[in-house]
Parts: sequence; structure tokens; C-alpha cells
Amino acid sequence: MIFLSQALLTVTQVNRFLKSLIEGDGRLGDIMITGELSNFTGQHRSGHMYFSLKDDRSVIRAVMFSSAVSRLRFRPADGMKVIIRGRVSVYEASGQYQLYVEDMQPDGIGALAMAFEQLKARLTAEGLFDPDRKRPLPPYPQRIGVVTSPTGAAVRDILQITARRWPLAEIVFCPVLVQGESASAQITAAVQALNRARACDVMIVGRGGGSMEDLWAFNDEALARAVAASEIPVVSAVGHETDFTICDFAADLRAPTPSAAAELCTPDRDTELDRLLAYHRYFQDKGLGTVQDLRQRVDLLLRDSPLNRPGDYTLARRARLEELSARLEAQGREQMNTRRQTLALLSGKLDAMSPLKVLSRGYSVVYHGGKAVRDLTGLPAGEEVTLQVETGRRQAKLV
Repeated sequence: MIFLSQALLTVTQVNRFLKSLIEGDGRLGDIMITGELSNFTGQHRSGHMYFSLKDDRSVIRAVMFSSAVSRLRFRPADGMKVIIRGRVSVYEASGQYQLYVEDMQPDGIGALAMAFEQLKARLTAEGLFDPDRKRPLPPYPQRIGVVTSPTGAAVRDILQITARRWPLAEIVFCPVLVQGESASAQITAAVQALNRARACDVMIVGRGGGSMEDLWAFNDEALARAVAASEIPVVSAVGHETDFTICDFAADLRAPTPSAAAELCTPDRDTELDRLLAYHRYFQDKGLGTVQDLRQRVDLLLRDSPLNRPGDYTLARRARLEELSARLEAQGREQMNTRRQTLALLSGKLDAMSPLKVLSRGYSVVYHGGKAVRDLTGLPAGEEVTLQVETGRRQAKLV
């Protein structure tokens, strides 16, 4: 069948026409829509995000380009209920209409609050906030690092309190932005620089109070890792007492305010002076008592000791030494005579048992093959033997 009355259209022309119809409807050019995220695969290498938005009856495909993704304050995930602002259009290549997302907010909780909770949960699971990672502050710091704004009230409070409480400490100041897009990077770089230079004994990182948006630079993941990895103890002092940031959890100690941080990092000069004076009085009193005790002991020694009458002392000791020497000499002579008698007795017994004693009475010993002969019946006539007499040995033959 041939349709002569109708013009032929391409698929592209149809999709393009549908796209123009949708985009021409101003109501679809900027809409707010709520739903639940599904089929979310995360951020692609291009930086774009692809997902679906659904309710209990319908689904619409959606895309969020990298320029819009960069403005997100939280991490989207499947099952999350969100409010989206965007526009509806048709993707000509596939003929699908979809939602092009310009902004996304969690439904029921603010994006910043959700981002805070997400980052806190992830770093907590890594053990970044574990108490055993925390280190004590030095009791008497010589140098205190301060990372904050040069124009805020925080640095003035820290300087005033340190000068009043512990003027011996030197302040190493690293001025940074504490608010805005580049603030977190500057704060992170300052923490790392102080560590590389070992520029201080303890470090205060913070700022005065403000809204959650104002304090957001201190909720940065890179800053949290730099603070946790710091070899210098870090005191986080961000905002007021009720404000909490990720930096607070990563630091070795959280102070409710910058002023409180300065007090935590410094001992009180007056208290330390009172303590030194108390030690001085104690050791002074103790020292005087010790000297008096030693003087009494010396006096006692001088009154009744060899130091008082050295001649009598040495005379008595000399007499005792002579007595002991005489006793030792007598015991030595007695033991020598006893051993001499014992030796004479044993020598007599040995001489009586000696074969040479028998030979001196005219006897002889016959040896054959180096052994003494006890019976001649086993030796034939003409066999050579050795005769041992008192005066020596001679060879002989048996006949």
C-alpha cells in the first residue's frame, strides 16, 4: 500500500519535533519534582550522574551533568528521597524523554546536614576519630601554632589569653581564609606546613561562630585527614559551644571556642608561680631540717668516735691485729706439722710395698715380651728374657 498524500519523516525528525514540543512548553522548562532515587550507578568518569526518579506508580530517567554535580553538598544514593529542580527534554539519539537535573536536595533534611552525617559516618568507620589516636597536649608549650583568619576575633582572643596566662609561649600564626570555596584548602595547607617545619608544640585550628554554611570549610574531608595525621597535637576551636564540625572529631581535643582553646593550651602563670613558691618553701624548710640533722650526727661522731681520739682507736686495732696474726701463725705451724707426719707415714707404707725393696734383698724379676713372668713352663729353652735386679737389667737365655 502506498500513501501518496502524506510526507515521509525520518526518526530524527520525529524525535526533534517531540523535543521542540516539550521544550516549547514553558511549564516543563523549570520544574520542581520529588521522588526516590533508583538505578543510581555513582559518578561517571565524565563527572555526570545517571539515575531514575520514581514514585509508587511511575519512573522517569534523569541525568545530572558534572557542572551541577560539583555543586552538590551530599552524596546521592539509591533509595534516597530527594527534591530536584530541572527541566524535561528529549534525548534525540534514543527518543527518550528525561529529566535534566540542575539542583538536588535531600527531602526532609538539608543537604549540608546530610553531607555532614555522611562524611562523619564514613570517617568514623575508618577509625579516624578513635580515642586511642588522640594525643595529650604539652603541659608547657614554647610555641603555639594558630591557624585562623587574620581579621577575625578568634586570633585576638587567642593572643590576649596566651599573653595573660603564659607569656613565655611564642605564637606562630598562619593566616588563612576560614570561609568560602578556597578556605578548606588553605586551612589544610597550613596544618601540613606547620607539621613539615615542626614549627610549634601544639596547634589551634578554628574560627568564631557562624551558620553551618559559614563553618562548612571545617567539614572538609582533606582537612580532617590532615588534622588526624598531624604529628603536632591539634586543638579544634570552631564556632560556639553548640557548633560541631568534622575537624572537631579529627582533632586531638575540641575546644568550645577559640578563647577556650587558648586556655586549654596554656598553663596559668599565676598558678604555676604559686606552685613554684610552694615547692621553694617546702625544699627550703626540708633543706634546713636536713642540714640540722646532719650537723647533729657530725657532733655525735666528734664526741664519741675515732675522730675524737684517733690514737686510742688505732692502738686498740693494732693490738687486735697482732693477736689475730699470732693465732694465724700458730694454726699454720700446727697444720704443717700434722701434714708432715701424715706424709712420713704414707711414704713408709709406700716404700714397704715397693718392688724395688724386694729386689734389694737379692731377688730378681723375669720379663718376657714386656710382662713379668710368673710361670716358666710355657717358655721353651733358648728363649730370650730380661732379668731385673736391684742394680739394673740384663738379657738372658733359658737353658
